Amino acid sequence: MGEELIELKFRIYDGTDIAHSTYAPSMTVANLKLKIVAEWPRDKIIAPKSIKDLKLIHAGKVLENNKTLADSRITIGDLPVGFVIMHVVVQPATGKNKTEKSKEDRQKLNSCGCVIL
Repeated sequence: MGEELIELKFRIYDGTDIAHSTYAPSMTVANLKLKIVAEWPRDKIIAPKSIKDLKLIHAGKVLENNKTLADSRITIGDLPVGFVIMHVVVQPATGKNKTEKSKEDRQKLNSCGCVIL
């Protein structure tokens, strides 16, 4: 008997769900991010250029790239809907040091560090 697959949906900033599929518990967060970047809707104003621009959030925790779904304790468990929704935050990498952000840059970010349009 093989691994039990986990059905995931990834919710982006405007409420759209992308990359809805089933995934093996052995899949890494970095590989999930690669799939999300590849399937990102082309009509969106904000888009990641690489996996470094993405944060995956599950149960209030930011998932680490080198961890697997199993390591991150992503399971269907007793969910009535049978799938897990993860939130995807796009936070483009900048060339600046975090300590060098200008007052103007800080005003453009909300409390989670997401760009405000």
